[in-house]
Amino acid sequence: MTDLSCTAQDASSSSEGKGKGELKWWQLSLLGIGCTIGTGYFLGSGIGIKQTGPSMVLSFLIAALGTYIVFHFLAKMTTADPQEGSFCYYAGKAFGRWARFGCGWNYWSTKILIMGSQLTALSILSRFWFPNVPLWVFAAGYAVLSIFVVLLGTQWFDKIENVLAVVKTAAIVMFILLAAAAIFGWIHGGSNERPGFPGSAAEVFPGKFPAFWSSLLYAFYAYGGVETIGLMSIQLQDKKDAPKAGKVMLTGLSILYMLSIGLAVFMVQYTKMNEKESPFVTALSSYHLAFFPHVFNGAIILAGFSAMSASLFAVVNLLVTMSKDGDAPKLFKVKLNFKQLPLPSLALAAVGLCASIVTALLLPGKIYEYITTAAGILQMYNWSFIIIAAFKILRIRMRDVILGITGLVLLLGAVSGTLVKPDIRVGFFVSLIMIVVIGLVTWIMTRWWKKHKVST
Repeated sequence: MTDLSCTAQDASSSSEGKGKGELKWWQLSLLGIGCTIGTGYFLGSGIGIKQTGPSMVLSFLIAALGTYIVFHFLAKMTTADPQEGSFCYYAGKAFGRWARFGCGWNYWSTKILIMGSQLTALSILSRFWFPNVPLWVFAAGYAVLSIFVVLLGTQWFDKIENVLAVVKTAAIVMFILLAAAAIFGWIHGGSNERPGFPGSAAEVFPGKFPAFWSSLLYAFYAYGGVETIGLMSIQLQDKKDAPKAGKVMLTGLSILYMLSIGLAVFMVQYTKMNEKESPFVTALSSYHLAFFPHVFNGAIILAGFSAMSASLFAVVNLLVTMSKDGDAPKLFKVKLNFKQLPLPSLALAAVGLCASIVTALLLPGKIYEYITTAAGILQMYNWSFIIIAAFKILRIRMRDVILGITGLVLLLGAVSGTLVKPDIRVGFFVSLIMIVVIGLVTWIMTRWWKKHKVST
């Protein structure tokens, strides 16, 4: 998933962005690229490659189109009516309080799962150096450290955010340059089994359509965080530049993603890819580059940890906003005298992290695949609601209707593709259980509001 390191700014962005902003469109584009690249791409893409091979490049192209459609509608709603609640507010505006309530808790659940995915990814990457240490030990360590960072305060995120964005982007560029050097023979080594450029449809789609279908979710997951950029579009100097900023951002990301994935599957058999090692490390593992795995791993861990800590901060403040709106118990908006942090909200988020640690203890072999799949599906539910709410709120032309329907079809394809492969199907049922629980609670609350004549 993507990297949500920019979400720590959500509350301030939404409250300050109603006037004239300070960002130029190209600045928002660069910020978007830095905010989106994360462990979901560096590690999660390996799951998709394992499913479908070279056609993963096409998966990223399709996911870019679907992501742009979501950004397009969110940016339109945000610039027309900037609100702190972001797309949860728009869901309520479109369909009533039940939609805002359900959307908010679904988004909170998604964030918790994404943090669990990031936590597991960091643990897997750390085992590169310490293979005998149990996964849950690293997960517990990173969780405690992340909570400690949030307790200290998050002001430092603003200062180093651009540096971390450069680190993540530089890691991809470093791989592209090294891979190109290896292909041209400037770096010695390599495997004699290098697949090279596929020469037929069978080589592009080795698992045929079902495998390609199942890979779509992981391509979409790598673009996760676009909802944050849609929110930040209210800080543009010219709000009309939001679609252009989104196009440039997604074009830049797509080029980086597809080029690096294409080089990876060109250099090593896709069957050697797995969720336990970054596909880029696997691709260059047979070359005499002793420094690369360590530098690359370190860069991903640094960026991933900052993203997880920022996500934790964001999910804590999200619950505070929901509490102020009456969509969460009043307890969660209480700020205690420790740096004025909402400790009850932080405690609930910590419980979610603990659940990831326990799961890592019980299912060390498949946890990353399961959590990433479930988080990606919940993210698709959020994105679908953005499009549906936009249909209700905005005055849209036929072009937008066609665009929105196309986006919904692509998102549905990404979700349904997880049912094709048994090894990732568990993630679908995890997300389905969470949606049923949220739906049931929403129904109960709707009846309670009606009984007590609370405004809906």
